[in-house]
Amino acid sequence: MASSHAATDDAAPADTTARRVVVLGDSLTAGLGLPPKQAYPTLLQERINDEGFKYSIVNAGVSGDTSAGGLARLDWALDGDVRVLIVALGGNDGLRGLPTTQLTQNLSRIIERAQARGIRVILAGMEAPPNYGFDYAASFHRVYPALAKKYRTGLVPFLLEGVGGIAALNQPDGIHPTADGARIVANNVWTVLKPLLEAESQQIARGRAVSQ
Repeated sequence: MASSHAATDDAAPADTTARRVVVLGDSLTAGLGLPPKQAYPTLLQERINDEGFKYSIVNAGVSGDTSAGGLARLDWALDGDVRVLIVALGGNDGLRGLPTTQLTQNLSRIIERAQARGIRVILAGMEAPPNYGFDYAASFHRVYPALAKKYRTGLVPFLLEGVGGIAALNQPDGIHPTADGARIVANNVWTVLKPLLEAESQQIARGRAVSQ
């Protein structure tokens, strides 16, 4: 089932006119099998609020989406005052064994189009399942750090680090995190997102000081 929604009232942004952080992803981002308040984008909003940042998380996760699907709806996802785009796509590409060349092309276009608008990008890495063989898994793995280096984006090396393959942190399907797993995923992303928000907030503050 498709799901795309802004952060819920459980972690409402401090300012409804705040700058936006969009999380473009699939069912892992949408929070499949969890209440919206337990999806990792909502947990990121809680951290943003706690730190006093004036940003609003937009959960642009759609279950079943591939990197091509994310690219197709990018213009909608980037509507409004988007300052940061977290790209958390590729899991379904890997599950379907889609060519890594396609993954690279789709993610490249997403990054290029976001950066052309002056949006900072964080790329969240994924891993392919082992059933397509070592060569495919290795090729898939290399896509994310290579793109992060090429485009100078932030990089979460593996979105599901500390969660993937751990039964207690995943729902019965073995793919989607439990509430505890989602908290770890949020921590993985926050490690990269927080310094970026700090840097941008300082840049905005300097700009205001110069204009006064």
